[in-house]
Amino acid sequence: MRRFRIGKSDFEEDGVGLGEALADAYRRKVRPLCLCSKPGSRMYIAKIGDHYIVKRMPLSGGEHDPSCESFESPYELSGLGALLGSAIQLDSQSGMAALKLDFSLSKTGSRAAAAQTGPGSNSVAGETKRLSLLGLLHYLWHEAELTVWTSRWAGKRHWWNVQWHIGEAAKQMIVKGSSLAEILYVPEAFRKEKKEAIEKRRMEALLPAIPPKTGSRRLMVLVGEVKSFDPARTGHKLVVKHMPGFPFMVDDVLHRRILSRCEKEISLWEADDRSHLMAIATFGLNPAGLAIIEETALMVVGENWVPYETIHEKKLVDALAKVSEKSVKGLRYNLPADQPIANALFQHRPSPVALYIVPVGAGEKYEAALEEMIAARPEIGAWVWRVGDGDIPLLP
Repeated sequence: MRRFRIGKSDFEEDGVGLGEALADAYRRKVRPLCLCSKPGSRMYIAKIGDHYIVKRMPLSGGEHDPSCESFESPYELSGLGALLGSAIQLDSQSGMAALKLDFSLSKTGSRAAAAQTGPGSNSVAGETKRLSLLGLLHYLWHEAELTVWTSRWAGKRHWWNVQWHIGEAAKQMIVKGSSLAEILYVPEAFRKEKKEAIEKRRMEALLPAIPPKTGSRRLMVLVGEVKSFDPARTGHKLVVKHMPGFPFMVDDVLHRRILSRCEKEISLWEADDRSHLMAIATFGLNPAGLAIIEETALMVVGENWVPYETIHEKKLVDALAKVSEKSVKGLRYNLPADQPIANALFQHRPSPVALYIVPVGAGEKYEAALEEMIAARPEIGAWVWRVGDGDIPLLP
């Protein structure tokens, strides 16, 4: 049972009076303390409808006791560790994460659009000082806790949950001195009977993307589920679920690059009817009010919205979906595919266990890096599936 300190009072997670205390603290912008460890870890309060939820501050998982729901295993086991202190910088006073991006949020004149695809494909090898577009999507997914799953949640994670959690996570991130939430657009769940109100809110949210009469145009960031890429009179258009009648225009050059560089993601999506294809893209509005995509990246997630990169990761994600214990999916961020990561973790147990997948054809360099990663964290057990040896082993 988690305990929180709000002001001078302590509350148990399901204790009497916590709801009122959280509502008051939310209005006064007071941060609760999680008392799982001394002297306590600062949290923040998120509001969903009339309910208030206490959430972990960005990158603070290591401050919590391993028995606490907010605990996270070392970030070095995923691609996140390489970005801390450079691409992602945490302000210890405000608790906000300042992000450095390797893509532009403005546009002057015309230039060829880009397709950011697999990890490491869009940057010089070893360059981790800035977040790629895909890396930003991974970080949003991680901070929104959409990488966490337990079978007890089956049938309870829907698009409105995903949209809300991503929006709350973005409020804790800063890009060039401003909140990422100001330029991030994640479409709300569409309801035909609420069409007019939804479109009005969308128009208000996209105001930053309206082009000025002179000077560079400000771009926004879209995170949405791909419904289809359809032909247009010139080029193509990305149709996003929950945005009927509002296409995102894609020129022929970018469309060809998407088909070429995102072939893996598209093929995985097409192979499983229950999976979702997520797009993150920078876009602006032209004088006609049409949304024009500048750069994009794609990510495949399973029916529970947990990401996967290969058919073997899909098998692991499916196996974890049946387990009542919480698991956490590891993400690659900017790391190239030939560098190992912990593909998943069981971290809320006395002895955490990292789950590793070794692909067919992994060479000596890959195996050496994996051994080094495991040896560096002797307190964390290792489950290894060498795909070339056969089907997925029993989970630990």
